[in-house]
Parts: sequence; C-alpha cells; structure tokens
Amino acid sequence: IPQGQTLRPGMDDASVAQLRARLVAGGYLTAKMNARSDYDDTVMAAVKKYQAEQYLGADGVAGPATLAALNVPVEARIDQVRVNMERARWLLYKLQGTFVIVDIAGYKVSFYRDGKLIWRSRVQVGKPYRSTPIFQSEITYITFNPTWTVPPTILVKDMLPKIRNNPGYLNANRIRVIDREGNVLDPSTVDWDNPRGLTLRQDAGSDNSLGQVVIRFPNDYAIYLHDTPHRELFAQSNRATSSGCIRVENPLQLVELLFNDPVRWGSEGIQKQLANGKTENIRLPVKVPVLLAYWTVDLSLDGRVTFKPDVYGYDNPVLRALNLPSERPTLDGRRPAPPSMAVGQNKL
Repeated sequence: IPQGQTLRPGMDDASVAQLRARLVAGGYLTAKMNARSDYDDTVMAAVKKYQAEQYLGADGVAGPATLAALNVPVEARIDQVRVNMERARWLLYKLQGTFVIVDIAGYKVSFYRDGKLIWRSRVQVGKPYRSTPIFQSEITYITFNPTWTVPPTILVKDMLPKIRNNPGYLNANRIRVIDREGNVLDPSTVDWDNPRGLTLRQDAGSDNSLGQVVIRFPNDYAIYLHDTPHRELFAQSNRATSSGCIRVENPLQLVELLFNDPVRWGSEGIQKQLANGKTENIRLPVKVPVLLAYWTVDLSLDGRVTFKPDVYGYDNPVLRALNLPSERPTLDGRRPAPPSMAVGQNKL
C-alpha cells in the first residue's frame, strides 16, 4: 500500500482499493469487498480489528504506523515467528502451576492458577533506553503505603535538573533529603550543583511514584511491580514509559490473588491495611513464581497469529543466531555447543 498519506473513513482513492485488497488477503474482509475504493464503515471495522491484533492504537484510521505494519513482507513475519518459536522452547516449559508472567512487549501482566489464566491487566514497562530486564524470580512480599527512594540513575538524569530549575520541587512532591547519618536536611542548604552522600525519599501517599502497593521479588536489577499515579498512560498503545519497573493498572486485584486468603486479604482487608497509612511489608503465605518475558508474536483468542512491535529490538540478534550455518560434527562425533540464543535476553 503506498505510504505518505493517511487513509481514513470517507475517502475514495486507489490507495483505499489497495488497502481493501490487503485486508482481504489477511482475512479481515471477505473477497467480495475487494473491488471497491471507498473507505466505508466495513473497512474501518476491519482496520480496527487489525490494529487491535497488532498492538496498535485501534482508531480505524490507516496512518503511518498501521500502513508500515501492513506492508511488512511475509518473509519478515515468517522470521518473526521463527524467533518466537525459539523463545517458546526456552520459555514454555517454565509455565506450570501458579505463577505471574509479565509480557513486556505486549504491555500486560497475567496471573495463572493451576495452569489456567484467571486475571490479566495492562502494564507500563521500561523505556527502550531503560528497558525492563528479563528474568525469573519469586514474589515474596507486598509493601503497603510504600515510600519511594529515588534510584541513583533517576536522581542524576531526571530529578537533579528539575531541582535546579525549581527550588520548590522537592517540597511540592513531599520528597525528603537525607544524609549518610539519616538526618533530614533542608533542601535550601544543599549544593545541588555538586550533591554528595544524599538520599531522596518520597513520603507515602496517593501521589507517591509507587502508588499504594509494591509487589516485590528478589533480583539484581531493583525491579518490582507497583501501582502508579500515572494512570493516564495506560490508555496509550505504546506503554514503554517507565524507568524499568512494571507499573500495573489494577495492582490491588493482583495483590488479592497473590495472598489467596479471602478472609484476611480480600478486597476489604486490603483496603483496611491501606487506610492505616503505615508503610508496612507483609510476606505472602506462599511464594509465587514470577517471569518477566519478551516475545513479539501471540495467538489471539480465535487462534489468529498476531504480531507486536519489537519495542527493544531483541528479535534481530536472535534471528542472526538462528541463521548461522549448522556446524559439522567433530571427530569424536559430538556437535559443538550452539551459539547463545539469549542475545538481548538478560538472564532468561
């Protein structure tokens, strides 16, 4: 389909005829819809279905991103399937019993009990230059009414410029300045052009960067799942918006599932715990495995193959490894160890 113009409802154009032909080829329109050039409600509905399946904003308008996805050659899609079949070999055997899985490229988190999906929610993940790492762990405890200690990278890259431009930034956001001895300092006494030995900590509250709850699990990256005050970002189709941690749209529902104790930790018990305002860590009665994973191909509920944007650019390194020539056996009959397929995949 020629790119350069956005195709939208109400148009009658040769490019719309090509859009129709592409949607017929993909199974989104019936063949009898092929020999026309108008962008009617049927075309808009088909475009919306395609956009939803491809993790694009489903507005029914064929803009640059939608046309680019429609124009991806079938050979490239076959390679994408190959890459994700390889990932399936690494991953699927781990998905048993009760567990939480974060689908990074799909911007969602799911909870499985006894191997069955029982809950799903949208998430925000790390920006490409602060990507959410890929690894597995076990969820061990929940922090209610968390404070937020500003990580060093965010302090240097994000917060110091704001503090220098606005001396009242810290007070406005209820962020305390703490020295090595644990003393709270007056921000006006700090040399913000050369701060040393300081910790910034945001008080608990509705505007806290971690929201009301944090779901914690041991890892080397200081990564966790948490609530967020930035709820407006869940409406975006591209939700790679965080500094690496996973912001969950409905975290209290997940907390209730993790405790699996409707008497003590049903929704009423969770609200009671939050209402006391205290920052408190509560251990889970049973640890729950969590897997942070990355794949760019899905199956829809009706069995259609769907493709996600490769937000972190992880597909190409795996494809290059898959395309390496097979090694001949050595003299003793053994084959050399294959090249690592885990390029860009951290610890998975």
